[in-house]
Amino acid sequence: MKISDVVRRKGDEVVTVRSDDTVSTLLAKLAEHGIGACVVSADGTHVDGIVSERDVVRHLHSSGPGILEGTVAAIMTSDVTTGNAHDDIADLAATMTELRVRHVPILDADGKLAAIVSIGDIVKQRLSELQSERDQLRDYIAH
Repeated sequence: MKISDVVRRKGDEVVTVRSDDTVSTLLAKLAEHGIGACVVSADGTHVDGIVSERDVVRHLHSSGPGILEGTVAAIMTSDVTTGNAHDDIADLAATMTELRVRHVPILDADGKLAAIVSIGDIVKQRLSELQSERDQLRDYIAH
């Protein structure tokens, strides 16, 4: 299975923030959309970074509540692992596990932001595949 299968199932909406947005603005977007991370992008098409609720928690702990009025640039990850629609789900899952990242922006052939995939999306897809395989085996045995 390919990442395109995951994107087809979950959709390609990507919530972005700008690096000069405040962390409070980021938190509002995370809450509004019920998500755990935003892609940082000046124009909505290029990936400048990624920032997650984990980043906020870590920086709150180390720097205090003042970070909430600071910029996203101060807490974001600039070295972003990305994928594309043709990547194999198992390969991306292994990369995410190895690098300990939970969200991967998906780029199109032109290198522009096309979607975002979470480890939860991948697990959900894999469980669906396993259920389908189980049903096929059950039908095969029954006939």
